[in-house]
Amino acid sequence: MIRAKDLRSGQEIPWPGEQGGLWLDCQDPTPEELTQLGAHFPLNRLALEDALEHGHWSRAEQYPEHAFITIRSFAHPQQPDEFTERVSMFIFADAVLTISRNGTKAIDAVWPLVGREAVNSVPEVVYELLDATADSFFAVADALETQVDALEEQVFRHVRFNPVEPVFDLKHLIGQARRLSADAREAVGLLSRHAAADPADLVRYRDAQDSLTRAGSRLDALRDQLTSLLDLHLNLQSQRMNEVMRTLTAVSVIFLPLTFLAGVWGMNFEHMPELALPYGYALAWASFVGVGALLAYFFKRRGWW
Repeated sequence: MIRAKDLRSGQEIPWPGEQGGLWLDCQDPTPEELTQLGAHFPLNRLALEDALEHGHWSRAEQYPEHAFITIRSFAHPQQPDEFTERVSMFIFADAVLTISRNGTKAIDAVWPLVGREAVNSVPEVVYELLDATADSFFAVADALETQVDALEEQVFRHVRFNPVEPVFDLKHLIGQARRLSADAREAVGLLSRHAAADPADLVRYRDAQDSLTRAGSRLDALRDQLTSLLDLHLNLQSQRMNEVMRTLTAVSVIFLPLTFLAGVWGMNFEHMPELALPYGYALAWASFVGVGALLAYFFKRRGWW
């Protein structure tokens, strides 16, 4: 599918038609459509191969025919998963061509803006697409931060909850987002160095690059937060184990004198006067209970139990 918009009026126009002052958006192009595009625009062969390769990562290049940048981002920024999307931009002096598989969130956001005062030229369209892509990384960071906060609360509220698996799942997503944002930032940096002849364009591209840098910093902070959360979980588990061991030790110490008394009175000597007492059995139980209660009270007062 190929659709075209006039950059000055913002109106969708039929294509083939005008060759200048327009944005051509090509989604999931057929061989016939690619031939048609090649007949009207001098598309560099290497750039076109990169645009059509589904697994290609973000990169930028200045070719003799045009500037080129391809940007990969998450397909579902609000609910990050393994799925990504990519838009490739062929930047000419008076036209911009975008090629994608099924469109992107950035294209959907910028397409209605074309023709407005701030979006009526090729550099402005390119900047808006890059800025919308950078915003998608902030949306990813917000969604991941919400998940990290929920995980933290679960660790504090449920002592027996094991966060290791969700922590590593989140770290995997954050690592992927970090790589995507870093590649996108590097690609925008290359575009600003090679394709920004106008100082105003340079400022726009640097702004998009700064946005991607800030998004990457947020993702780094989330990754560090997850590492700290895992350390906290291990410390809490160690503390809980120490409390269990302290309780078991206190119980063992309480039963130690009782075991001693039972051992003494259980010896088979013929002459043990206390065994012949009328209330010897009751005295033995009173000794057991009294010694145990005194030790338990002592441990409780000292905070050992």
